[in-house]
Amino acid sequence: MKYRALIEQDEDGMFVAEVPALPGCISQDHTREETLQNIQEAIAAYLESLEAHGEPIPPFPLVIPDSIGNPVACP
Repeated sequence: MKYRALIEQDEDGMFVAEVPALPGCISQDHTREETLQNIQEAIAAYLESLEAHGEPIPPFPLVIPDSIGNPVACP
């Protein structure tokens, strides 16, 4: 599944990623690359948690690139 992730640099220089379709699915790191890797792991963990608790998996929107032009894919 692919979810849109928004990646922005905060006032402290950290990159912060958020997945609008998955409330609370947020990650950050010092580089875009690390942040992208972290958010992919966060998406996978988020979906695993929903499944473990019998919660429905949110439908993913049409793939829209993140702020650097890449869709975020869940492994």
